Amino acid sequence: MQITITARHFDLTKAIRRSVEDSCEKLNRYFDQIVNVHITLTLENNRNQVDMQLHASKFSLQAQAEAMDMYLAINEAVDNMEAQIKKLKDKVTDHKKRRNKEEFVYDDHYEHDRAKKTKRVVKTKRMVAEVMSIDDAIDKLIEIDDNFLIFRNIESDRINVLVQKGDDNFRLIEP
Repeated sequence: MQITITARHFDLTKAIRRSVEDSCEKLNRYFDQIVNVHITLTLENNRNQVDMQLHASKFSLQAQAEAMDMYLAINEAVDNMEAQIKKLKDKVTDHKKRRNKEEFVYDDHYEHDRAKKTKRVVKTKRMVAEVMSIDDAIDKLIEIDDNFLIFRNIESDRINVLVQKGDDNFRLIEP
């Protein structure tokens, strides 16, 4: 993350620069794809204004604050930016959860065949993936006499598919 600080109508001190940089580093906790942050510090008639612009991979956010002390204005602007990032992150994750939930609610899906103009029912089989090693999965696949086995790999803790390609040949599919 690149931090750019602009000071208007006063000289930027090392202490203020350090305070701004430390405060902006807190934002990485909430969102790690921040490209740059531009902060404009303005002193006008004993009013300290902070304008903050954050640019990330897919969005831009702005926060403003005004206080009698520059440090208080910086903290208030960063707090406003944190609130915006949390709200945006919650919205994105909530949208993804809702989309995933809607995908897997129904067991029967209707698929339109445009050539035949008919609907057909697609059956969905749900199963729980057992936790096992690859060797155990090969043994179980031979035992159940099926073409494939879906399992959770104990080494990578991810869902894998083991496909039998002949008598002694197997293919492991890892997402």
